[in-house]
Amino acid sequence: MRRNGGCEAVEQPSFPWLPLAVTLAIQTLVAVAVYCAPVMAPVAARELQLPPSAIGWFIAIVYLGSMVGSVTAGGWAARFGPIRVSQVGLALCLAGLGLAASAVLPLVILGAFVVGLGYGPSTPASSQILMRASPPSSIAFTFSIKQTGVPLGGAIAGVAVPALVLAAGWRSTAIVIGLACLALALAIEPWRGRYDRALDARAPLSLVAAAAPVLLVLRAPNLRQMALTSFVYGGVQITLVTYLVTFLTESFALTLVLAGLVMSVSQLASVAGRVLWGVLADRVLARRTMLAWLGFGMGACALATLAASALWPAWLLFVFAAVFGATAVGWNGVYLAEVARRAPAGKISEATGGCLFFTFLGVVVTPPAFNGVLALSASYPLAYAAFGVPALAVGAWLLAVRPAATR
Repeated sequence: MRRNGGCEAVEQPSFPWLPLAVTLAIQTLVAVAVYCAPVMAPVAARELQLPPSAIGWFIAIVYLGSMVGSVTAGGWAARFGPIRVSQVGLALCLAGLGLAASAVLPLVILGAFVVGLGYGPSTPASSQILMRASPPSSIAFTFSIKQTGVPLGGAIAGVAVPALVLAAGWRSTAIVIGLACLALALAIEPWRGRYDRALDARAPLSLVAAAAPVLLVLRAPNLRQMALTSFVYGGVQITLVTYLVTFLTESFALTLVLAGLVMSVSQLASVAGRVLWGVLADRVLARRTMLAWLGFGMGACALATLAASALWPAWLLFVFAAVFGATAVGWNGVYLAEVARRAPAGKISEATGGCLFFTFLGVVVTPPAFNGVLALSASYPLAYAAFGVPALAVGAWLLAVRPAATR
């Protein structure tokens, strides 16, 4: 409390630097646990006697686990607390990476699912922490910063994983990343007392209860549109992250280290994009309009791969990756803000969880479909272009149906 001119007033909470740092660290490290796989794919695939493009199936299984982890996270966080749920998620990432490091194909598949179970709860749990800690005036900015953890994780994977693989091999690299997850789980234990509060011992934990957010989205036309948008955009995002390193090493004969650097540039550009697009959507364009233009941007980048050539200079590859990353990976913050605005009163968390279910669904089904197009065409550019067209269509759809008074 403070007094001002003789009148007592309630002091507004300060900016939540500590919870933001905790949640950003969690989000970043679980993203590293997921995105290390595409970077290791050219090396790991040889030992597993699989084509590098098979990484698409691994990522699909990861996000299948994420779908389960995300829709059940609300009940687990309500009963046990968001920090405890985050700790379990980090431990699951260690377990999944350990299984994958066995290089036994059935265990690799199981490991992918377990990593996904660990990755899925990170956003719902961190959202609960930040909603409690953030003053109303900085909620949008706080969430935007926290969401940069995903591309930051991708950038770290792109830089660090190739060096680790060259120094110790891909199996040891997976274990090292898993142990880093465990270390963070232990490091955040002191904060349980602060953030694991107001627990509900009767919070539902069943998959039946978890279906409620999905049904909410299906019943609301505006949310259905957002869900379909994220289904398509999430698919384009995962094609970039999953196949970029393999595309560059196979089509451009880049070394693993250089291809990893290109991937890192794409992810760092998406970090800047998430913040920049959010500012533009708040101050210049309506959020739906911003989402539409991002659909055009990622669709155009996917089609631009048709012009890709081994004659491209390295700097052009970096520029291309930056633009592709800024659009295909940078849309999430604007999207989540629009979902929150479209949600029924008092249902923001449920609407967000339900829409994320469809985002993850797009991420699950797109890599196998990409693999199918790749098998038929033997061309990464054609496969990328095939999934860029739906993004262009969604961008046009968002502009066409935008209500005149929407902001």
